[in-house]
Amino acid sequence: MEPLRFATAGSVDDGKSTLIGRLLVDSKSLFEDQMEAVEQFSHRRGDGYVNLALVTDGLRAERAQGITIDVAFRYFSTPERSFVIADTPGHVEYTANMVTGNSVVDLSLLLVDVRKGVVDQTRRHAVLASLLRVPHLVVCVNKMDLVGYDRSAFDAVCEEFTAYARRLDFSDVVFIPVSALEGDNVVHRSPAMPWYEGTALLHHLEHVYIGSDRNLIDPRLPVQWVVRPDSRSRPDDRRVAGRIAGGVLRTGDEVLVLPSGLTTTVAEIATYDGPLAEAAAPMSVTVRLADELDVSRGDMVCRPHNRPIVGQDLDAMVCWMGDRALREGDTLLLKHTTRWVRAVVRELHYRLDVNSLHRERAAPALERNDIGRVTFRATQPICYDTYRRNRETGSFILVDGDDLSTVGAGMLLGQD
Repeated sequence: MEPLRFATAGSVDDGKSTLIGRLLVDSKSLFEDQMEAVEQFSHRRGDGYVNLALVTDGLRAERAQGITIDVAFRYFSTPERSFVIADTPGHVEYTANMVTGNSVVDLSLLLVDVRKGVVDQTRRHAVLASLLRVPHLVVCVNKMDLVGYDRSAFDAVCEEFTAYARRLDFSDVVFIPVSALEGDNVVHRSPAMPWYEGTALLHHLEHVYIGSDRNLIDPRLPVQWVVRPDSRSRPDDRRVAGRIAGGVLRTGDEVLVLPSGLTTTVAEIATYDGPLAEAAAPMSVTVRLADELDVSRGDMVCRPHNRPIVGQDLDAMVCWMGDRALREGDTLLLKHTTRWVRAVVRELHYRLDVNSLHRERAAPALERNDIGRVTFRATQPICYDTYRRNRETGSFILVDGDDLSTVGAGMLLGQD
């Protein structure tokens, strides 16, 4: 079965790191020496119990403060499936880390403390997961042991989140009552909640279907590198290399290279392991074109009758991460797939209030951790799809031209 990439999200102290620790421990995915180290550190801290959050909280600053700061990636597997976990921080000042963790996952695991219900950070993370179009969402209502495993408390959280999420763009939402500390409904079904008729969290993660989530309709190959022939190669052995961002490419396909508009056919597709008859996203390949065309890094290979949008005016939802506010007239570097361009902020349409989902059209700027709709004018055209259609070709990052720090992430809008 295809590996599952998922990220945790939620407010501070909702139990994200503890839940991941419980998953790793109860699924027998930790080595004995790792478990012993967690036990010893828990004892030195005076926790009085084995603090499973320490399994993922690897930074010294995190362990000292008891919070998650960085995005901690963990890998584990069961007989059913392998997993990549991104444990993201809950503090509002680390929203950028949450965006990073959720931009490449198949599923978002959102924790809610059953005693607190849906709080500001729950809403913020739900909005980001919706904007990033994470295909699957699991809401883990945690700390059920602290309310005596009361069904009405669980139902109240589900109703509150459902009412908020109706205004967002989710197609698959599952609610699971859990106690990460006690292990209820994490790896095994809990006898403490006989009223819950669903599966344990791990069973759901093992069987959620993600095969239809990627765009396999629109062939897209952003050119990362042009492999030119040397003295030992055939004169026509000129290849383009890159990671397929959508669809399927086959030997013999007629293809179009953008933005030049030149057409040719695919003579050969190869990977490190040898030639292939076809390749699909997200494979990294080299492609030999039948004709010697002028192709360079940042170009896009697609099908003539299935081409992306080519343009310089870019309308997008932006998650702003910079310390300095984003204002109309600002100039930034914009990286889209393998292409770099300069872009000017032409118009700030509105800032989104994550609590009410109200569009603040009079907002003069986007401050750090704000989300808003922005129109950019790029100095050169880029080849893109809407983010709704293709997460790879519909997204970009914004970079400060002075210190080259990443200051924003964008999801391109438009008509499909």
